[in-house]
Amino acid sequence: MSSNTRCLSRRLAVFIFGLFFGLTVTGCASGPFSRMFGANDATPEAALAYYNGLSRLTPAELSRERTILAAVQQAPFTQVRMALLLGYPRMQQDLGKGLSLLEAVLKSNEAAALPFHPLARQLADNYQERMRLESQLDKQGQQLKDSQRKSSELQEKLDSLANIENSLIPRPRAVRPEGVKR
Repeated sequence: MSSNTRCLSRRLAVFIFGLFFGLTVTGCASGPFSRMFGANDATPEAALAYYNGLSRLTPAELSRERTILAAVQQAPFTQVRMALLLGYPRMQQDLGKGLSLLEAVLKSNEAAALPFHPLARQLADNYQERMRLESQLDKQGQQLKDSQRKSSELQEKLDSLANIENSLIPRPRAVRPEGVKR
């Protein structure tokens, strides 16, 4: 087999794979899940219905949905759905990425993005608050670890002092003469 034939067969294989992948992603993006939860009509209500529909999915399906949304064109509606998915509690959350998607929708003056501005603002505020609370929780956790470490160190010092006190030679008691009153 000549090198030209191998190169051509590789190109053909890559083209067929790309075509198959593209058709699969396109079919999934408009599949039963999208139709079931109003993902084809780009409205804020459809985005909320999409979020409600996420509760019916398994973790594997949520991961698949994330892959599908990452592969389709990033219109404002898709960005809001992806942000909803990134902030969904039952899967690995990425609030920072979700927040950046929402900010992109808020900065956009496209006609398709304008209906999503109130929802995106609400979600962005929610994600910022959640990130702040997570940061505060991490800080408190670190403070708790520090105070536990200090408490442990102090207990070790107290135990050391008690051991030293117990190892001291006891002093003989002073004998008081008989007749001396206290």
